[in-house]
Amino acid sequence: MPGMSRKAAVALAASASIALFATACTGQSESGASDDASKETTINFWHGWSAPSEQKGVKELVAGFEKAHPNIHVRIVGNMTDDKVNQALRAGGDNAPDVVSSFTTNNVGKFCSSGAFVDLNPFFKKAGIDPDATFPKAMNEYTQYDGNRCTVPLLGDAYGLYYNKTAFEKAGIKSPPKTWSEFEADAKKLTVTKGDSYTQLGFMPNYHGWESTTEHIFAQWSPTYFDSSGRSNLAKDPKFAAGFTFQKKLVDELGGYKKLEKYRSGLGDEWGPKHPFHTGQVAMQIDGEWRLGMALDAKPEFEIGVAPMPVPDDQADQYGKGYITGTIAGIPATSKKQNAAWELVKYMTTDTDAVVGFSNAIHNVPSTLQALKSPKLKYDPRFKTFLEIASHPNSPTTPASVNGGVYLVTIQKFGYDYESGKATDLKAGLERTARQIDTDMAQAQ
Repeated sequence: MPGMSRKAAVALAASASIALFATACTGQSESGASDDASKETTINFWHGWSAPSEQKGVKELVAGFEKAHPNIHVRIVGNMTDDKVNQALRAGGDNAPDVVSSFTTNNVGKFCSSGAFVDLNPFFKKAGIDPDATFPKAMNEYTQYDGNRCTVPLLGDAYGLYYNKTAFEKAGIKSPPKTWSEFEADAKKLTVTKGDSYTQLGFMPNYHGWESTTEHIFAQWSPTYFDSSGRSNLAKDPKFAAGFTFQKKLVDELGGYKKLEKYRSGLGDEWGPKHPFHTGQVAMQIDGEWRLGMALDAKPEFEIGVAPMPVPDDQADQYGKGYITGTIAGIPATSKKQNAAWELVKYMTTDTDAVVGFSNAIHNVPSTLQALKSPKLKYDPRFKTFLEIASHPNSPTTPASVNGGVYLVTIQKFGYDYESGKATDLKAGLERTARQIDTDMAQAQ
């Protein structure tokens, strides 16, 4: 869990700044897939998980592969950032990775368009595996760019609503909110003020509020980020304006930006036991599936409820959806053992029992449709909510782009200005932000 959850915290910053592997990989994808995967060989697998329980889960996953493929030996290197992978690919040699897993889903567009990772479509075709029938829709989308499937999902994250059942009962709220208007009413009902602060806040709407980023919240409207020509849709799709307007209204109704920020500055760390949801200082929280285990470990003095995030009132029939992201795996174009590497990637990402076992080990959402339904999954009953969100046909993700997640950072920056009152004209702000996104995209081509 901690490795995956840390991904969520750094993804935006990382996507805007990390160096990509393109210069190390150009023009090598054709020659790499000539190895014989039936011969004795050793491949290198680099991943980002760091917690002991996660590293143990990776070792068990690889052990299962080696048992099924006794001729392919795997050297595992853990706790690897994209930067470290980049350096190793530049350096090359026998110790460079043949298979990489990354938490930075936002960079898939860069990985694919630069040729850093090989297109896996031919491998899938040769293996007779249909990705569309194998992976959930959102996961299928965020692992490819412009028809190039250079990555595959290796477990996922689904975002839902955590709520304090004790606080709900005290406020007379019978069930979790299903629409944004119900959520707004509940957030106000659950907010208990004390002077210029709070003893309990219904929900922290500010975009700095842990996981309440623009893409996580706006996902419930299912906006279209780019038009058919690849230009930003931010000012044209009314769902974005609706998302910004709703969030700003909530900020104002719950006490205003300054009061909320002052309260937030005194709250606990997102990854520590004093997270404000754990302590009861915030009654509702948008978060990923990993939060359940972290919250239970903190031994809160209330019962934890889990539900999907609300949807707009005019999309009530889509209740149950939620933002989807996750870990990705790929084969660097520099690898000279791409056929053997594919065998490992195929096993880790499409073998139902392997996916289920890894999900059980590190408590992330399975990344195949079959694994999501497997009776071998072991979980707290509340975790089932995230399995259902991941399986929901309307659960969205954010699209890959040529410059990674830079466009998401740009939208979030405008969000900070708008919620704080620094920007007051929403329409003009959206148009200005869209122009900036288009400029950045054009420069990255």
